[in-house]
Amino acid sequence: MSDLGGNTMIHQQNIAAAAPASLQRVAEERTFKTHDGTEIFYRYWPALGEQPRGAILLFHRGHEHGGRMAHLVDELAMPGYAFYAWDARGNGRSAGERGYAPSFAALVRDIDCFVREIARDGFSQRDVALIAQSFGAVLAAAWVHDYAPDIRALVVASPAFSVKLYVPFAKEG
Repeated sequence: MSDLGGNTMIHQQNIAAAAPASLQRVAEERTFKTHDGTEIFYRYWPALGEQPRGAILLFHRGHEHGGRMAHLVDELAMPGYAFYAWDARGNGRSAGERGYAPSFAALVRDIDCFVREIARDGFSQRDVALIAQSFGAVLAAAWVHDYAPDIRALVVASPAFSVKLYVPFAKEG
């Protein structure tokens, strides 16, 4: 119990009510290879029912992994939709030096490869919506800008478009 007392408990009960036990889904674990052969790990929650209505792609913040977005699968209570959450290269269970990508453009291109990967499950771009936060939102917005996909929706939560980084002991110049 936190200092918030009853409010915390009420909040937890509301979340549980939004995601009834009957909707809680278990993720399948998959991988795919990007344009440069990097293996990317992702989680896949199939839609419940015979005819999926679409796919929701979840993009995590910087230096995190797709598992941090897993709570949305049940909290959004959208059983007719498949959900996908990747671990960006260099993050989570994906290959690559931790926290490193050869370029911003490589990460954006990785998103395009990811969308092509989920198309193998029968989803066209018109069936796809993206939910992304922080640095993941910047990547998703750049992909939409650069590739102009015909997607259903893009939701950016707290996009890190303007971030001042403090790097201790960094030398100017």
